[in-house]
Amino acid sequence: MDCKASFLTYAQTGYFSTTVLDYVLQSPSIKPFYNHPVSIAGMQAAIEQRKKYPTDRKLLVTILKKQYSSLEVSKLVEANIESLANENTFTITTAHQPNIFTGPLYFIYKILQVAKLAEQLKESFPENNFVPVYYMGSEDADLDELGHIFCNGEKKVWETNQTGAVGRMKVDKGLIKLLSNLEGELSVQNFGAEIIQLMKRCYQEGETIEQATFKLVNQLFESFGLVVLLPDSALVKAAFIPVMQKELLEFFSQKEVQKTVTQFPAEYKIQASGRELNLFYLLDGQRERIEHINGEWTVLNTELKFNKEQIIEELNQHPDRFSPNVILRPVLQELVLPNIAFIGGGGEIAYWLQLQKVFEKVAVPYPMLVVRNSFLLIPKEIQHLVNQLQLTPTDLFTKETELMNQLVKRESSLPLDLKDEKLELAFFYKKIKSITDSIDSTLSKHVASLEIQAAKKISVLEKKMLKAEKKKFEAQQRQLHKIKSQLFPNDNLQERTDNLLSYYAKWGKPFLEMIYKNSPGLEQQFIILTEA
Repeated sequence: MDCKASFLTYAQTGYFSTTVLDYVLQSPSIKPFYNHPVSIAGMQAAIEQRKKYPTDRKLLVTILKKQYSSLEVSKLVEANIESLANENTFTITTAHQPNIFTGPLYFIYKILQVAKLAEQLKESFPENNFVPVYYMGSEDADLDELGHIFCNGEKKVWETNQTGAVGRMKVDKGLIKLLSNLEGELSVQNFGAEIIQLMKRCYQEGETIEQATFKLVNQLFESFGLVVLLPDSALVKAAFIPVMQKELLEFFSQKEVQKTVTQFPAEYKIQASGRELNLFYLLDGQRERIEHINGEWTVLNTELKFNKEQIIEELNQHPDRFSPNVILRPVLQELVLPNIAFIGGGGEIAYWLQLQKVFEKVAVPYPMLVVRNSFLLIPKEIQHLVNQLQLTPTDLFTKETELMNQLVKRESSLPLDLKDEKLELAFFYKKIKSITDSIDSTLSKHVASLEIQAAKKISVLEKKMLKAEKKKFEAQQRQLHKIKSQLFPNDNLQERTDNLLSYYAKWGKPFLEMIYKNSPGLEQQFIILTEA
């Protein structure tokens, strides 16, 4: 698949928060909230910091080998797992929940960026090894978010009655039926049968969503050396017992987050403030908050209650029953992995920026934060329309109505604004005011009111003129609507809506290779890829 790449800053798109824009620019107002700037020098500092932390590498390799024991493992993935036992091997990590069938496209982009950055860092620091890692957030219980995809513009929903952690849910007849429906739509494409068969091999009835996602991600990205870590296990959680015990007894994490967010500039949105106690309790079909009520540790919506000795015993006997929320999950990730950089979306980076003091409190290294690459994919048939309408890359991010107004004003041979007439109107009322002031100065308020009313009526007239002229541009309106609806489905970024399936069905594995090739690694920017 051949594409031409062009680049925009995140600010030029209008789709990113002030927090993210300031972070990318390394603005002075945001520097207190992270440790390592996104640069080669920052990466060197992250490596040096990580070297001082005693990561249990033997445990990590044991965990990964156990996870992969049921899969056929590529030589590259196997070599990467083995290399994690060495003190000069570090990880580049991204994290995501197990959305069915990979969810939004940005899931793919994050994974390919960690692989690309690992490759680039090997060139910059040849004395070290770098392993790309996908950390699966399989304990997320938000099925409304994780249980649907958008394919060819249509929302496809997994109809199921299962509850609790999505990763622990089972592939059922409802999901098999959804996959069968997708097969009918996609099999007409060149690689449709290939991707559907892959999905069928991974999503088999009775398999957990975590295992199905694990198989799928391994199949898609093993050639890039990606290693997947599944944290919902007793071995992983056992390593996290000291931090979870500290949280259960001291409720430390929210206090540390509050110290940070009170220092945030007013324009920065608080992404995740957390709760007094930031742990959940996992049961079959349930993931419920733990709260400290009247001296007891209570699992909400259950009969479970523990005193101090009982909750610590439960933690030590069954650490897999405890689940960190968004505040503590990053700490678990960084404690288990010898990680130096975390790649995340704008929302993820924003909440990580709140966690610096949480990491300090438990003496776990805080990694470099890298805003993930964003891509806009423009098929050649859409680019043909873009060329016809003479739109620039920046134009594409303008709201459809505003962009149509600009196009009509540009193409129409008639004057569609009354700018000169408005100046004449202002001069006219200025003249009237001078007359009325000489008679009675109190009349000036009435004159001002008349001027405002007249100006409003002129503005309404301008809108009507533009609307009338638009009717002559119906063909262009249809073309523009087609462009915007395909590139910005539901008026959102393509990558936050569209799913991989339709793209893979059209282009196959070369689609992934093309994204990998055009991923800039450390360069935090928005990439537009136009099909050649």
